[in-house]
Amino acid sequence: MTATLHPATLRPGDTVALVSPSGPVPAERVEAAVSVLTGWGLAPRVYPHVLARHGYFGGTDEQRLGDLNDALGDPQVRAVLCTRGGYGAQRITDRVDLDAVRRDPKLVMGFSDITALHLALWRGARLATVHGPVAAQFDKGADSPTALGARHALMSGEPVVVVADPAEDTHRVRTSGHAEGTLLGGNLSLLVSTLGTPHLPDLTGAILLIEDVGEYPYRVDRMLTHLRRSGALDGVAGVAVGQFTDCADAWPVTITDVLTDRLLDLGLPVLGGLPIGHGPQHTAVPLGTRATLDADTGTLTVAPATL
Repeated sequence: MTATLHPATLRPGDTVALVSPSGPVPAERVEAAVSVLTGWGLAPRVYPHVLARHGYFGGTDEQRLGDLNDALGDPQVRAVLCTRGGYGAQRITDRVDLDAVRRDPKLVMGFSDITALHLALWRGARLATVHGPVAAQFDKGADSPTALGARHALMSGEPVVVVADPAEDTHRVRTSGHAEGTLLGGNLSLLVSTLGTPHLPDLTGAILLIEDVGEYPYRVDRMLTHLRRSGALDGVAGVAVGQFTDCADAWPVTITDVLTDRLLDLGLPVLGGLPIGHGPQHTAVPLGTRATLDADTGTLTVAPATL
């Protein structure tokens, strides 16, 4: 098995790249990100096509890929922060410069559509990354739980401990038990979209993280059923259920009902209510590192992505 690549922990003075591999982002939200990162003592570098727009993309495929690969290949850059999700990362992941990633592993952070990039970097280079806010979400403020959690994941070199929150809609999705394994996954829609591609991760012995937004309960049912029927969930050690935001429709079936029905009969430790995903505030967690899921205490503890 190929060894996991761990980037270095960010330190004050480090250069961090802001790139837009998915959807377009407003200038004021990039400015907010620059302000927060500068306040952390980092040196943000806004790449040429960050504010580009091409339909529903943050620039053409070539522009988005060019910025991403330039950042991954620049020895001065120590982290690559994606400005937003949306859609578009899957269109360029097959051409990511994995040789550059292997030569000089950097922190990569984002979520939602950026799940496609996380999966490509894991499958192609075994890079540990951070499922955390896109940089545009730093407009929530430097003292917001979202920003503080990202700072911890990028700059502390310490584990991340996530506690299930009774206020989360998915909190009742829960069994008992304890599981250990590599934390993999992210946005459920993007994970399902990797079926039949080279970027579907081997989830044997892994703790699967899932979250989503704007997906009706029957769609989540369909996606989880697809994963089950494909065999992708065979051998999973446990399931960490994050936020499923704005996932209601007119049917008298809740997202909690669907998650309970499709997950609890797997016979695995399952822990819902984790503030990870598309909620108003959410916690950054490493991907590709060792994690412990304790459904009895309601905690997910994840080793740092960094050395």
